[in-house]
Amino acid sequence: MPEVWYAPKKPLSGRDYWVAVLRKQPSAILLGIQLLAILLLPWLEAQLWGRLVFVVISFFAVTIAAFVTRSTPSLTWLALLIGFPCVALEAWSVLSPDNVLVGAVGHFGLAAFYLYVAYGLVSYVFSDSWVTSDELFAVGAAFTVLLFAFAYLYLGVQFIWPDSFTGHVPGPRRSFLELLFFSAANLTSVGLSDVGAVRPHARAVTIIEQLAGVMYVAMVISRLVALTVAKARR
Repeated sequence: MPEVWYAPKKPLSGRDYWVAVLRKQPSAILLGIQLLAILLLPWLEAQLWGRLVFVVISFFAVTIAAFVTRSTPSLTWLALLIGFPCVALEAWSVLSPDNVLVGAVGHFGLAAFYLYVAYGLVSYVFSDSWVTSDELFAVGAAFTVLLFAFAYLYLGVQFIWPDSFTGHVPGPRRSFLELLFFSAANLTSVGLSDVGAVRPHARAVTIIEQLAGVMYVAMVISRLVALTVAKARR
């Protein structure tokens, strides 16, 4: 018997519920995964298995990001084609930390992937003339994605040019958490970090991130404010 239009619908549960959430709020899930990864990183980074778990978390972030940037099927496949090989190379670099080629390609590849995702999120926010709840989450998700993108860029830089960054602990390479902290200090324009860029290529990438942080606030936040004000005047 066909269901009539006025019949009450049963609430979703289990797998159907999470599929519906993924379809309606993909940006919120991506933001949550990124924040969870940051909180877990101090425990995961100290052990080999922990770094591999972090790579697995990145794998799920790749999958969610493919949904977030799904403006067309071709863009979704492009995200997957960039993301999955880079995650595999990242896992390889964890198991072979002295392999400079694998480490550099994996880090730069993940940086390119995250920059692509950030571009997709910003395009998603600018795609219409009203602000939805998922677009608000997309603003925060794009910021955290940029945070990770530049951290991976810094990892790639220090793999090719050791001693590119100084820190509280001596050594030719900074940890991912240190570089993520350095990335956050630059992207937010706070500048409070015990990590510093001392070699030319590291300083050049740092300048780009500082400009990106200022431009992000100027472009995206002002866009949201303008749309909110325009909606309130209607």
